[in-house]
Amino acid sequence: MKYDVIVIGSGMAGMTIANKCAKKGLRTAVTDSRPYGGTCALRGCDPKKILVGAAEIIDRANKMKGIGIQGDISINWQDLMAYKNDFVSKMPKGVEKGYEKAGVDMYHGAASFESEDTVRIGDNLLEADKIVIATGARPVILDIPGGDLPIDSTDFLELIHLPEHITFIGGGYIAMEFAHLAARAGIKVTIIHRGQMPLENFEADIVNHLVNATEELGIELHLEWDVVAVEKTDNGFTVKAASKNGEKTIQTDLVVNAAGRVPELDGMNLEKANISYNRKGIQVNEYLQSKTNTSVYAAGDAADSHGLNLTPVAVMEGHAVAANIIQGNSKTPDYTEMPSAVFTLPTLASVGMTEKQAKETGLEYQVKDGTASNWYNAKRINESTYAYKVISDKEGHILGAHIIGPHAEEMINLFAMAIRGKLTVSDIRNIVYAYPSMGSDIGSMV
Repeated sequence: MKYDVIVIGSGMAGMTIANKCAKKGLRTAVTDSRPYGGTCALRGCDPKKILVGAAEIIDRANKMKGIGIQGDISINWQDLMAYKNDFVSKMPKGVEKGYEKAGVDMYHGAASFESEDTVRIGDNLLEADKIVIATGARPVILDIPGGDLPIDSTDFLELIHLPEHITFIGGGYIAMEFAHLAARAGIKVTIIHRGQMPLENFEADIVNHLVNATEELGIELHLEWDVVAVEKTDNGFTVKAASKNGEKTIQTDLVVNAAGRVPELDGMNLEKANISYNRKGIQVNEYLQSKTNTSVYAAGDAADSHGLNLTPVAVMEGHAVAANIIQGNSKTPDYTEMPSAVFTLPTLASVGMTEKQAKETGLEYQVKDGTASNWYNAKRINESTYAYKVISDKEGHILGAHIIGPHAEEMINLFAMAIRGKLTVSDIRNIVYAYPSMGSDIGSMV
């Protein structure tokens, strides 16, 4: 079978590319080894945020208890999971209807390359002028004794019951978010992380506030410890860890592998198609085209691009790839601003440079930072963790903004717009904001 375009992967990047190409009249096919929709919609952002939404209610109620709120509330995990599953289960059919409407041929199965322009999907041998790899990422495999025993983030989002004690391996988004969720559900939680700090790519001063909030919640956070083995026991699991200070063992009911994710390129026979790749993904040029096979493009977490591994960035890269396939290479992704959020409670959000990165550029810069727990927006909901750090250049343009606090994920979008629009500190201060609102605080943060 011959196509103009074959898209491998039906996440947000692949979906964008397949639909846009088909609507422009290109004969397009898509395939996925899992149900259509991708990680974010089915196994990541969307279902996670539904669960976090329940934890937010618990958090707000607990902080207001005794100052206007009385009585106890708790999470019914089974009901919450049923609600989440009902939402998620409708996604694949909706995605397929979209493909059908756009005229995209759909396949279900893993794709492997037979040559530079041919892939095999089960018994089907498909040839195309352009092939797009948008397979996303998968959890890293733990290379330790018992490394296959922990569940991963996908499994966690399918848990029917929560055990009394969960141990997370890793200190990134997944570990921190799920730990905060589980703790609000009344579960004892332990995090073991090999680094000096969790969330090592975020602004260190803001992460420190999150560490304090995490420990105050009762989560055990073990930093600079390497997990060296996991063993199954009659009552659960034993996690063995080591550091420069010695060794320790932790008895737990469940272990979650949250040690990171890597591009999902396994079994694709990339060598047969002359496609170069590394641990960050398919090596691409500025147009997201393979450096070694011009028939191939890559987008999202499967590409070694300059973008962060975030859904909105994958969508943006998808639009760029589609444009380059349809019109010829002419569009490069714009990574000017890439806001991200860690949906702990409170939320940590970031856009642009950290202070460390600004220092490494050699630019002249200035920093305004502080705690805002005594500001009205924190006081009104009795939130004790609220802090910010904003970095600007000598002309006053925002280089980076970092916030921890209520609705930080919404506030960071305002800073992203300021970076995109090249607003200065003076511009931001002079805007008239709706009040009282969280957004009105950003004028005091710059």
